[in-house]
Amino acid sequence: MKRLIICALILISFSSCNRQSESKEDTQTVDTSKSVEESINNLSQQDSITATGREVLALIKAQNYQDLVKYFANDGVLFSPYAYIAIGSSKKLSPDAFLDAISTNKTFIWGSFDGTGDPIKLTVKAYISKFVYSADFLNAEAVGLNQIIKQGNSTNNLKAIYPNHSFIDYHFSGFDQKLNGMDWVSLRLVFEKQNGQYFIVAIIHDQWTT
Repeated sequence: MKRLIICALILISFSSCNRQSESKEDTQTVDTSKSVEESINNLSQQDSITATGREVLALIKAQNYQDLVKYFANDGVLFSPYAYIAIGSSKKLSPDAFLDAISTNKTFIWGSFDGTGDPIKLTVKAYISKFVYSADFLNAEAVGLNQIIKQGNSTNNLKAIYPNHSFIDYHFSGFDQKLNGMDWVSLRLVFEKQNGQYFIVAIIHDQWTT
């Protein structure tokens, strides 16, 4: 009789272990499924940001400003000539103000030149030439998604100003070998998601500074 009881207890224990094992396997299957879904969503987001960035650069390179402003965020785009974003002096333009300034050849003060401290007083087109598309960033040497490729002497406060935004860093390590990389340059586009699409909230230029 005792043997029968012991055998029954062993069978019950074995059955319980099987149920626990199956339960764990089910849980792991669900977790794996969620992980795959999250990975797909992340890839889709990265692809969308990357594609938007390339389209924006192509429009800037082609000087197609009418279509470029379609990628401006609702409250406009902030332009920073250097890595440190000086909120008080950096220029922010709405789509209408941007196009109006181009058509009227209006001059703005965009900040101060590194080294001299003189005001950066330029038209929109002149500013874009010097502090936006100063190199062929559409064919950048290196591209970093949410990654700052090169850190110069200037304080980089991008992540402090835009902690919840995605950005792309387009970078060239230099052009003249005699300068040993002192002519490196980067352009960073900062994005915000609005109504399921990505728009530009800031365009930040960076380079070697004193």
